[in-house]
Amino acid sequence: MAFLKEVRTFLDRHADHPQVASLRNRLAVVLSRSMMPELLALHEETLTLAEDFFWDRPADSQALSLLQALYREHQQLRNLAPQADKQHSFVVVIPVADRPQQLRNCLQSLLDLCCAFEYGGKRDGGHPAVSVVIAEDSEQETSRQRHAELAGHYRKQGLDVFHFDLPEQQALWRGLPAASREALAGALGEGESITGHKGPSRTRNLMLLYLNRLAHGDSNPLFFFLDSDEAFRVLHCGPERRRELVAVNYFHHFDRIFSLHQPVMVTGKVVGDPPVAPAVMAGNFLQDVGAFLSTVGCRQPTGPCCFHEETAGVEGAAYHDMADLFGFSNVAEPYSYHCDLDPPHDNQSVFADFAARLDRFFDGGHPTRVTCYRHQPVLESLQPARTVYTGNYVFSTEGLQYFIPFAGLRLRMAGPTLGRLLKAELGERFLSANLPLLHSRTLESAGVSEYRPGVARRTGKVDLAGEFERQFYGDLMLFAVERLTEEGYPARQPGKATIEGVITTVLSELDERYAEKQRLVGERVNRVGELLENASGWWHNMPRAEAALADFRRFLGNIKANFGADSPALRQITDPAGRRRRLQQMADAIESYPREQAAWRELIAG
Repeated sequence: MAFLKEVRTFLDRHADHPQVASLRNRLAVVLSRSMMPELLALHEETLTLAEDFFWDRPADSQALSLLQALYREHQQLRNLAPQADKQHSFVVVIPVADRPQQLRNCLQSLLDLCCAFEYGGKRDGGHPAVSVVIAEDSEQETSRQRHAELAGHYRKQGLDVFHFDLPEQQALWRGLPAASREALAGALGEGESITGHKGPSRTRNLMLLYLNRLAHGDSNPLFFFLDSDEAFRVLHCGPERRRELVAVNYFHHFDRIFSLHQPVMVTGKVVGDPPVAPAVMAGNFLQDVGAFLSTVGCRQPTGPCCFHEETAGVEGAAYHDMADLFGFSNVAEPYSYHCDLDPPHDNQSVFADFAARLDRFFDGGHPTRVTCYRHQPVLESLQPARTVYTGNYVFSTEGLQYFIPFAGLRLRMAGPTLGRLLKAELGERFLSANLPLLHSRTLESAGVSEYRPGVARRTGKVDLAGEFERQFYGDLMLFAVERLTEEGYPARQPGKATIEGVITTVLSELDERYAEKQRLVGERVNRVGELLENASGWWHNMPRAEAALADFRRFLGNIKANFGADSPALRQITDPAGRRRRLQQMADAIESYPREQAAWRELIAG
């Protein structure tokens, strides 16, 4: 290679910038000394500056190409460095259940990332520092076959991909000591239950045991878990449209964090669709739908689209109806829809496009409250964490001793619950970083998820009862565990009466919260219905709007069916017998967790 060609190109392109002038002078000094550590440090400083410059003007495709080339050049320098500068290898784990198209998108994004930045270098057309394990949890045999085919396809493209299928998982379980199988039945499942749709938490726990074996063959591995509906890209929200960019070198940044700070676990977040369920987003989404109808209804249907104002995306947890429960401010004002249709087009077109996106909400999409990437230098973004984003977290071999707790209950909020336990034990060795992945709940072409647990669809009707129940009791488990950790749990084991008392207290508070949310949803769905059916709405007199009007009505019907006072979802979480069963399960699980934790750590150590 031409030595430091990309650095020189960057310095020439930004020659008038004072920081660049300083870099150029220091580079000349370092090259005269021929000291590799100093050169690497200076090159790293150049990367940070190049990222800052790029995110000042992220529409500049040449700047993105140069940034990627700088990283490839940096990797070539790393490969020349002494053995003491050895980078971490990464094992990327992707649990998947009946999502071949979304898995393909995920794997393709990983290949694109490896080709763009070449972390660890290339050898024989492959990327030796990165390997992939597809953790199977499909119920359909055709999905399992397609996932295996994808593994083979991407192996040919240069990714080291292994499909960890159900028979291999069952064999792993059978190979455990009988005492471990019995003690960890909740975390892993048993025998016949280790099959498709056993749940993401049990799948991840089984994968930890598999990774524990791999760890003995590599002295410096990091394990990177993500979900199959995510991609190694970020979402930039610009003045005209949103763009997905391969602009973050995840492996490089995680490698630096673990080398410099020695954490046990680091979690990123997500951009794009929210990480929470529709069960806790209906109130604010209805507010936004009402705002959309009010705005578009005041415009001429054949006039130019009025939804192209620049948006920076949401802040905090603005998609969540009860954001204050998590330490964020509740948002009072509605969010505007940002149209992604190519101009020019009229308001009839955006009315139809928005209507077609409404149904995505039931799979967890949020057409109005999208999270966009905001650049902050990664090392500056580090802070102690309290939530594990189970779709984006990395850990060292030491982290193998932390399994997903309460997996047998199949509740949502498993990551935040684990995070509270990690915070109590690890403190500042559990970190969060500005390294989000792109989250896409639905396929763009189909508008729905390939598979979504707890969401049942039948000829236009949607039933969220399963997901709603898992969300409610997941919230209950999270906040009960949070309060117990404040009293020293799990190191200090409370009595059963104390556990039950905490659960009962939190339950009472959540009942009030959910009742208030249900009331708010009822008010807002009526308001949206009034706006939609008002005779002055131009969409009642435009033949082009008939299909969109039907989409709106179907959406409101499904909202009423799932969030109304007599909905199956609300009946399910308030049913006395079901509630007693759930509360007993939770109390038993909390009480037994310290014993499971001891059994797990003994198994990992062995």
